[in-house]
Amino acid sequence: MTDAPRRRLRYQVASSLDGFIATEDGGYDWIPMDPEIDFGALFTQFDTLVMGRKTYEVMQAHDGGLDEAGVYGKKTVVFSRTLIPADHPRVDVVAEDPAGVVARLKAQPGTDIWLLGGGNLFRQLLDAGAVDSVEIAVLPVLLGSGIPLIPPGVLTRLTLRTHRVYAGTGTVLLEYDVAKAG
Repeated sequence: MTDAPRRRLRYQVASSLDGFIATEDGGYDWIPMDPEIDFGALFTQFDTLVMGRKTYEVMQAHDGGLDEAGVYGKKTVVFSRTLIPADHPRVDVVAEDPAGVVARLKAQPGTDIWLLGGGNLFRQLLDAGAVDSVEIAVLPVLLGSGIPLIPPGVLTRLTLRTHRVYAGTGTVLLEYDVAKAG
C-alpha cells in the first residue's frame, strides 16, 4: 500500500523585475494575461487557496473571482484578525496561527494549496517551515515601488526545480523547492 502524496503549500505569484507583487494600492493591472499560460491547467493543481486579508480585500475590490464556493470555486482560507467571519460566508476567515492551520490543511486529502499573494503571510509561513515551493513569474516591468515580493526574514535556501520563458510577454517563470533543514 502506498501513501497518498503529501499536499504542498506553493507560493505562486507574479513579480515585477524590481521585486514587487503589486502597486502601493494593491493594484495588479500591470500583469498581462499571457496566452501561453494555461490557467485552466494551473487551477486544477489546487483545491484550496490561502491568503491574507489585504490580498482578499484587493481581490474583492477588483472582482477577484469570488463565488459561492470561495475564490475561483476553490475552498478559500483568509487569515485575518479584523474581518468578521459572518460577513464573509463564502470563505473561511481564521485568526489562528497560519502555520498551524496550514499543517491541518496539508494533513487532509486533496491537491496542492496555493498561497496566493501576500508577501507578509508568505514570509510568516516560510519562516515557520510551512512553504514547500516558491514559484515566481518575473515580469519585464519595473514598478519602482509597491508591495514587496518578500519582506525581510530568515535565510532560506531554495533549489531550482524548473524554469520557463514565455517569449510573447517576456515573462520568466522560476520554480524552486524550499530546502528543508536537516
